[in-house]
Amino acid sequence: MTHPHAPAVVWRAVRGLPDFWRLLELRAASQFGDGLFQAGLAGALLFNPERASRPLEIAGAFAVLFLPYSLLGPFAGALMDRWDRRLVLIASNVGRVASVAVVGICLAFGVRDLLVLCGALVVNGLARFVSSGLSAALPHVVPREQVVTMNSTASATGAIAAFLGANFMLVPRAFVGSGDRGSASIILLVIVPLLISLVLSLRFPAHVLGPDDTRQAIHGSVLYAVVTGWMHGVRTVLDRPTVAATLSGLAAHRMVFGINSLLVLLLVRHRDNAAVSAFGNAVLFVAAAGIGSFLANLVTPATVRRWGRYATANGALALAAAIEVTGVGLQLWVLVTCGFLLGGVGQVLKLCADTAIQVDVDDALRGHVFAVQDSLFWVAFIGAITLAAFVIPADGRSPVLIAAGAVVYLCGMAAHSVVGRRGANR
Repeated sequence: MTHPHAPAVVWRAVRGLPDFWRLLELRAASQFGDGLFQAGLAGALLFNPERASRPLEIAGAFAVLFLPYSLLGPFAGALMDRWDRRLVLIASNVGRVASVAVVGICLAFGVRDLLVLCGALVVNGLARFVSSGLSAALPHVVPREQVVTMNSTASATGAIAAFLGANFMLVPRAFVGSGDRGSASIILLVIVPLLISLVLSLRFPAHVLGPDDTRQAIHGSVLYAVVTGWMHGVRTVLDRPTVAATLSGLAAHRMVFGINSLLVLLLVRHRDNAAVSAFGNAVLFVAAAGIGSFLANLVTPATVRRWGRYATANGALALAAAIEVTGVGLQLWVLVTCGFLLGGVGQVLKLCADTAIQVDVDDALRGHVFAVQDSLFWVAFIGAITLAAFVIPADGRSPVLIAAGAVVYLCGMAAHSVVGRRGANR
């Protein structure tokens, strides 16, 4: 049973872990910048009266932004398990500041979408690097028995920060406009939270965030560690049924979220002629998913303690399939409600996956596995959007895709059940 003063207890526990508190501050600053950048980029490319996008162009934009890093992420994960993660965070934040400045300048001069997307690819790649590094470092700054609770706290903090960053974007947009110059101003504003994130990275002592040099560490040259990163990450996932099971469920959720995101984007663009109105409705959908994700952080620890990770993830996937079916009428308010509920389900799955990696994977390989998770996270999302873009009408009205989403959730539940049963008692 959850303690009646659980928030106060968690707060005291967090304040009693100074390195975790620093990690929490860094995550908040970093994800506020991520939210502001992603919302600013969406406004610049998808809801900009000076630019237009068709379904396949939208899918292409997501692919350019996330697919290259998703394929290379496991190799970078090998470096996270080899180099001092503090130095990785510092270098990544320096790179983010520079690349965000380049993207802002490109927008200001009205360059083509492809060049803007290539710059944004670098920003997102480094952001994912920071995110994986923070997750891999968490077990170093909290006791093992508090990993689930503190992981939820960290995820909730990050979700709130990203949500605030994305919605804060609407404030400067109202003053600077939705054209290229206004979008450039918003993107350049992202540099401020990223500089804060950089300063916070410098506050950690050397090596306090890991990695540990255990017997499972990958030795040899840096080149060898990088080249074998994918192999070691995937092998570790396959050797840990608890990790493989939750990742299969998480992949199913990301596929459905990709389908739903494309549907909503096209529906609001054709439902609202004004770019500001259409963007506002799109932000409403994302905000609803973010709120659902945040609330899931509050209830997941107690749920996992009560039923365990295996049953919690299984139940979440079954519930998600039922929720997805209710959106078949394609009414915007229903889809927003589904976004809220599925955002919560997705975060439950993400927390179960994170905890499985943090508890069941040796620290020397944890970065590898978080990078594999990150790759799977985005490959599933982009793959689903791309496939949907080939069959979806220009106005987004496709009930069949909603039904297909429910089927994907059921397939994810079946995969989780079969694979997870092998590790349920571990």
